[in-house]
Amino acid sequence: MFASAIRNSRLGIRRLTTKPVQNRLYQHLAPTAGAAACAGPSSSPLAARLEARSASAARLSSPSIIQSRFMSSPSAAYSQTVDVFPSIVIEAGGNISAQGPFAEAQAQFLEPDMEAVHSLNESLTKANMGVVAHYYMDVELQGILTSLKIEQLKTSDSSRIAIADSLKMGDDAVKMCEEGATSIACLGVDFMSESVATIMSRNGYAHIPVYRATARHIGCSLAESAEKDAYQAWLQKGRAENKNALHVVYINTSLETKAVSNSIVPTITCTSSNVMATILQASSEVPDVKIMYGPDTYMGENLVTMFTSILNANWDDDKIAKALHPKHNRATLEKLRDNIDVYPNGNCVVHHMFGNEVVNTVKNNYDDAFVTAHLEVPGEMFQIAMEKSLVDKGVVGSTSDILKFISGKVSLAVEEEAASASAGATPSGDNRRLKFILGTEAGMVTSIVKSVQDILAAAGSKTIETEIVFPVSSEAVMGVDDDDLAVVPGVAGGEGCSTAGGCATCPFMKMNDVDALSDIAEMVIENSDEKKMKSHLPPQRLIGKKIDGIDAVDLGSEPILWMRHFMKESAMPKSLIQKISS
Repeated sequence: MFASAIRNSRLGIRRLTTKPVQNRLYQHLAPTAGAAACAGPSSSPLAARLEARSASAARLSSPSIIQSRFMSSPSAAYSQTVDVFPSIVIEAGGNISAQGPFAEAQAQFLEPDMEAVHSLNESLTKANMGVVAHYYMDVELQGILTSLKIEQLKTSDSSRIAIADSLKMGDDAVKMCEEGATSIACLGVDFMSESVATIMSRNGYAHIPVYRATARHIGCSLAESAEKDAYQAWLQKGRAENKNALHVVYINTSLETKAVSNSIVPTITCTSSNVMATILQASSEVPDVKIMYGPDTYMGENLVTMFTSILNANWDDDKIAKALHPKHNRATLEKLRDNIDVYPNGNCVVHHMFGNEVVNTVKNNYDDAFVTAHLEVPGEMFQIAMEKSLVDKGVVGSTSDILKFISGKVSLAVEEEAASASAGATPSGDNRRLKFILGTEAGMVTSIVKSVQDILAAAGSKTIETEIVFPVSSEAVMGVDDDDLAVVPGVAGGEGCSTAGGCATCPFMKMNDVDALSDIAEMVIENSDEKKMKSHLPPQRLIGKKIDGIDAVDLGSEPILWMRHFMKESAMPKSLIQKISS
């Protein structure tokens, strides 16, 4: 009922294609070894997702657009180097323009159909359901959720819609439970629903169900790299060879990974926002600690690169103490850097796309741009952003860090514009455009656009423009023979993910969509059969199990609780320090 209302209301805002058109595109993309890498250990969920998109494509509108884009005869896939990246421009008045097909695909749903927003709001309200979604959600879904949140805040002091990073999703879910929500929809990959459920449970809300968007497995190439025998062997070797070892594990891993790891080496979770603070604090309390960082190889190597860059930039002891940590200096920082052991075989297929070709284009054609890079991106891209960050021309860090940096630069430009006007300066007549390379998953653009628009509107800016550039490699797009069309998005016709494993958007995250969310709400409203509802719950692999006589759920939750203690107290828990030293 509600799901069909959502679908029907969206007919006017989505593009029209047909199943044969999509299949024709797929036929030109022969599977490669990299396809399996992009799909994770099992390609069936992703294959089913792509098939579902193809089957649902008859709902979309504007046939001439999609015919010109997809009925063109494709040239050799991936042979074309992209010298100018696609981008979205937020103009001085807040209007949006897109440059290039990939950006057009991202921009299409930034201003959603309000009928779809109202229909979804009605079903979520009736289900008494809160929604926590990751920044990397499908841009259409994010657009609707963002507008839905605004609508809710018009009639209430709070909203039951939150778009955040993986850690804050759990905190937002707890807040919604405190305000009376009786169920939570978690839009992300499976380990995120596990994490949200764990944080809710530890805050007294274990009785409130957390529902995933689909009953199928929603994998993650990075998280699953830590579930292999090789990861356990690496941990066991590190524990045997080092007296004081601490495993710092990225929160974007399963509860099972955290439990098994914690049984081998004392383990604390981290996010991309607090990983540096975590290892700085741990090494200040245990000076000879051996940091074992995993599973994200790029993030670990980038941390080492960051410390090396700081040392090479000749930061003195005073600057290190003030900017990084009061108990660190050049000698302790160098010792810490040399005591970091990075797991060598883990990466995210999304951030893996930022390779040499992208880096060369950034260097050659975008030297004037600010460069942002998530800690997970490969070293070459990270190095550019790191060098720029040292002179305040870039940022390296988490999704939240990237959003804060871009918002800060736009705010500063607006302040300078106002100061110039107050001083009586004569306007030049030209707009000032700030350009940002978005070195992370393209789904971030929804939150960035909303933030920039709010800043420009609040200031009444008339000259400041912001361009968000998507550094999409040629592996993530497909060349066509038509002179008027440089590239079209790859495999999923807008997902920006190639069979070679280079993704501009995460194929697993995109298993969450508007239809899936409305179906969950409808399932709760109609009180569907127990088996169906249970199939949407987070993975339950650890329930009732023990590791070395310890409850597996408790063992997996401990690293998260230790991290939360550190975030609250700015110190490592005494129980963790004792475990490291024992």
